[in-house]
Amino acid sequence: MASSHIFKVQFVNQGKIYEIYARKVSHGDLFGFIEVEQLVFGERSTVVVDPAEEKIKSEFAGVNRTYLPLHSILRIDEVRKQGVSKISAYEGGNVAQFPIPVFPAGGEPGPKR
Repeated sequence: MASSHIFKVQFVNQGKIYEIYARKVSHGDLFGFIEVEQLVFGERSTVVVDPAEEKIKSEFAGVNRTYLPLHSILRIDEVRKQGVSKISAYEGGNVAQFPIPVFPAGGEPGPKR
C-alpha cells in the first residue's frame, strides 16, 4: 500500500517566508529552479476561516505548477499530515545566506576575450 506524499516547502519571497504544501516536488527542467506541483490547501468544512491561509490560497489560485528559484528555498520536508499554508514576516537573525553564483562548472561568467 503506497502512502500519499505531502511536502512542506518553505521559501523566501519579497522579504516574507512562504510555507506551502504540495504533492509533487522535483528539480524540474529549468536549471536553478525547483518545480512544485499539485498545491494542497485546507478544505473548508467549517464556518471558521483563517485569513492567513485565504491570502496565500488566493495568491496561488489557478496555479498548476510553480517554479521556485533554488536560492530562495529554505527547506523541503516530507510530512505525514498537511498543515496550514501561511505567509509570515521574515525575522532576520545573525545568520545570513551566503551568496552563491549560478553558472556552469568549468567556466567563468562574463565575455570571452
